[in-house]
Amino acid sequence: MGQIVKTEIYEEKAVLVGLITPQQNEQKATEYINELAFLAETAGAYPQKFFLQKLDNPNSNFFVGPGKLEEIKNYIKEQAENENEIGLALFDDELSPKQIRNIEKELGIKVLDRTSLILDIFAKRAQTAHAKTQVELAQYKYLLPRLTGMWTHLERQRGGIGMRGPGETQIETDRRIILSKISLLKEELKSIDNQKVIQRKNRGKMVRVALVGYTNVGKSTIMNLLSKSDVFAENKLFATLDTTVRKVTIENLPFLLSDTVGFIRKLPHDLVESFKSTLDEVREADLLVHVVDISHPTFEDQIAVVEKTLQDLKVEDKPTILVFNKIDAFTYTPKEEDDLTPKTRENISLEELKNTWMAKLQENCIFISAHNKTNLEEFKDLLYKKVKEIHVTRFPYNDFIYQKYDENAEEIN
Repeated sequence: MGQIVKTEIYEEKAVLVGLITPQQNEQKATEYINELAFLAETAGAYPQKFFLQKLDNPNSNFFVGPGKLEEIKNYIKEQAENENEIGLALFDDELSPKQIRNIEKELGIKVLDRTSLILDIFAKRAQTAHAKTQVELAQYKYLLPRLTGMWTHLERQRGGIGMRGPGETQIETDRRIILSKISLLKEELKSIDNQKVIQRKNRGKMVRVALVGYTNVGKSTIMNLLSKSDVFAENKLFATLDTTVRKVTIENLPFLLSDTVGFIRKLPHDLVESFKSTLDEVREADLLVHVVDISHPTFEDQIAVVEKTLQDLKVEDKPTILVFNKIDAFTYTPKEEDDLTPKTRENISLEELKNTWMAKLQENCIFISAHNKTNLEEFKDLLYKKVKEIHVTRFPYNDFIYQKYDENAEEIN
């Protein structure tokens, strides 16, 4: 249990709930709940307090134990008495319809799990028809298996004289409507995807570079710096949903640069499925630029999440540059000389991390600050070198073919 102190004004106030399990120790559970708090802020909620409980498995009725639920209920009641209304309870794992129904009945407020919160953020962020269709498809897929829990208050139509007919319950009608809607959305996405395939073919044989990474690591800021464009970027999760592609020119060498949706732990499966077409830019890229927020205390875990996603997309073997961003925000606490305990991330200096990763990856990694433009020219030089290596294999007899292109970046729709 912990207190979160914020000063901004949000739409709703929320309590956050997570579990410590044999598979997820207290440190991990705390990291996840802090990330859930960031998700809540991105959605427009005020994460006022969090509750953690140690359990071997989630409670099948309430996710947490009855005693912990009572503690949460009492806290919400106390806040209401102090005119500090809490209207939302956020749970860090996916809840069953039964759990949602039971918790809402006990707490008397709206209940969302991590998946529905992420879906809500995606719906809020979606700007283009493509992104909106992808999000809507994911939402319907999420809703379909939960219809039973939503409609338990409805009874089956009674049979007999004058009552014979299809005999459908409301849930069966709704399921049919949603399945039909899912089918239509899939067809719509297929049509959009076919258009995008044609667009990609029209781009010719230019080298393609894709920015990948955990959400909120600075990909869009780097995109803006390299392409001199104005891709939306802010300090919130999933600022970018639609894949943006720009033509970038470094020293008269043109290539296509794409900024993709950020990855996150516990990303809903249906969302990954719906956004597969968006991730086609990653599949078709010749070079990946994996951006990492080195100031984040668990940046190595974030690297692992991204690498696992790239494996799922079967692109882990593509040439990759690891870009450690936000060195301006990096902090550490040096160990005392007589401290014999093993070093942790908080005790390791930036110089030590540089030496470790550069020894491991050689010239395939670089440390920058996109915000302060620190080492930006060195990054451009490295990117130029890697792109040219691919370019000359594609155009072996005309290494200077790129001179005909305009140096100014332009948007590829």
